[in-house]
Amino acid sequence: MTNPVLPGSDRIDLMLSFLRIVEAGSLSAAAQQLGTSQPTMSRRLQTLERLLGVKLLQRSTHGMQLTEEGQRCFEHARALVGHWQAMEADLRGPADHPRGQLRVVVPHAYGQEQLVRPLAQYLRQFPEVSVEWMLIDRPPNFVADGVDCAIRVGMVEDLSSVAIRLADVRRIVVAAPSALPEGSRLPQTPAELMQLPWLAASLFYRRELLLQRVDEPDRQSLLEIAPRLTTDNLYALLSAAREGLGLCVVSAWLVDDDLRSGRLLHLLPQWEAVPQPVSIVYPYAKFYPAKLRHFVEIMRAAIPHMPGMRAV
Repeated sequence: MTNPVLPGSDRIDLMLSFLRIVEAGSLSAAAQQLGTSQPTMSRRLQTLERLLGVKLLQRSTHGMQLTEEGQRCFEHARALVGHWQAMEADLRGPADHPRGQLRVVVPHAYGQEQLVRPLAQYLRQFPEVSVEWMLIDRPPNFVADGVDCAIRVGMVEDLSSVAIRLADVRRIVVAAPSALPEGSRLPQTPAELMQLPWLAASLFYRRELLLQRVDEPDRQSLLEIAPRLTTDNLYALLSAAREGLGLCVVSAWLVDDDLRSGRLLHLLPQWEAVPQPVSIVYPYAKFYPAKLRHFVEIMRAAIPHMPGMRAV
């Protein structure tokens, strides 16, 4: 059978599809990320294999594996597609404006409220972009999940990605008035906090909590606590605190209304938990599309000035 003769643009599309299949780990995952069907992805793979005259992938019950030729093709395709995208951006110059879909992973609590404002600004400014906004607290797998970037709260340990620290989240100790012994005075020292019932956020602390003086960050106090409730969800933690089940540490922005209304009390305001960094994270690449570059710019400008943030 003779090899099909395809226009250059179609060959680029085939290589893009091949890259996504390999990076996603399956035809179905690649199809979902590209908004098409599994049979379509299978046809694209077969067409590329016929075009090149080699087998690129071996499929078995254990999944897919690149052949030797497939591995070489993958490396060439990744370099070629990167150069092609860079050339397009260079030739378009100012006309290279954001378009297409951007897939972003954000923390549950932060992504439901604070980050929606700069997201709305981004979507209004660039009408040719659509965003898939995924609320996930765990670090994403950029390749397998087809994610463009993520906003993370906490230390970023992935050395294979770019991590830009944007700000620090202030974290304060709060409790409902009913969580304190009736008629008692408010705690005056970190040691007194340990005598009260606690709630824990498993993503950030469980049985130990480090506090530091706001005016003297080097002056610290380690609390050992025995939480009555431990949860991985900040909204569940906050609801339990409002019910008077115990003290907890939360991001300052999350309880602004509760503190103003008196529903929660800010305990020991001269002490705070060690702040958590907020970073925007994305994979290393030779070329970054305009949709990602502008998203990063908007988030870098907005996040440090949000309530409860401390610029770095």
